[in-house]
Amino acid sequence: MKMTNDATSQKLSGAEKAAVFLMSLGEDTAADVMKHLGPKEVQVLGTTMTSLKNIRKEQVESVVGDFVNAVGEQTALGIGNSDYIRSVLVKALGEDKAGNIIDRIMMGGNTRGLEQLKWLDGKTVAEMLRIEHPQIIAIVLSYLDADHAAEVLGALPERIRHDILMRVATLQGVQPAALQELDEIMERQFSGKKRLKSSSIGGVQAAANILNFLESAVENPLMEKINEKDAELSQRIQDLMFVFNDLVDIDDRGIQALLREVSSDVLVLALKGADEGLKDKMFRNLSRRAAEMLQDDLDARGPVRVSDVEQAQKEILTVAKRMADEGQLSLGGGGDEYI
Repeated sequence: MKMTNDATSQKLSGAEKAAVFLMSLGEDTAADVMKHLGPKEVQVLGTTMTSLKNIRKEQVESVVGDFVNAVGEQTALGIGNSDYIRSVLVKALGEDKAGNIIDRIMMGGNTRGLEQLKWLDGKTVAEMLRIEHPQIIAIVLSYLDADHAAEVLGALPERIRHDILMRVATLQGVQPAALQELDEIMERQFSGKKRLKSSSIGGVQAAANILNFLESAVENPLMEKINEKDAELSQRIQDLMFVFNDLVDIDDRGIQALLREVSSDVLVLALKGADEGLKDKMFRNLSRRAAEMLQDDLDARGPVRVSDVEQAQKEILTVAKRMADEGQLSLGGGGDEYI
């Protein structure tokens, strides 16, 4: 059950608008569009399409109208100007967020093997990389989305996990020679080799992002190993990790948006292990009736497994990070980043 109200239920999210637009194009045209999307986008759109219900004619007309207006306002459509793309992304997302996305866009046409990896499950990628040098594995993990990279890392042998994550954290750009080696590896797997560019993937934040998606049973011993090897690096990684109780720093508008995306069952489980300050903030941003129902569910829920609580919290964190990437909330608090 989504926690929403009549006013907000009439509004479509960005993913819902995209799904409505694609469904209005017809099967053949929609299929042609989706060929150009990445695995994450396909998954989100597919899931959204299956969940769409009771979409009114005027909503479809509004979505199509917005698209036509947006295209009509473009002055650089089709010119392929990387400076234009960079400028637009920086203005929309800020320098930090845009940087990593720009790297992926600029590398996308030149790293066919890496893009192919995004379509494979974590265990399959881990099997492909198992015999490779840890530095090569670190570059691959830095390129993948954090949740996908965490899945791959968790499927790798425990004895090498800390070494790989430390390499991710200390990776400062990827030189052409390293990318050349990686491309040759991918060529053996996917038959593709093209020109290479340098990028700024990797770093302490990338390592922290990957850790955010690992189960505690994997994360804790991994961090202990890193701490033994390099206490300073371990602390830098921990400082950048975003944990469930950090949601208290999100402003009220962001919390309200997040609550509309989270089911009550998942929220109840997650709050069983939350700080009182975060619980209070969640309750304050619910309607009186919704808050009463949530409290009743919490009181009625008996002891729960720690692993279930952690899984629920990670699920909410995943939603929060997706919304932050889409500009719907700011994980650091404040309300000046909404678009």
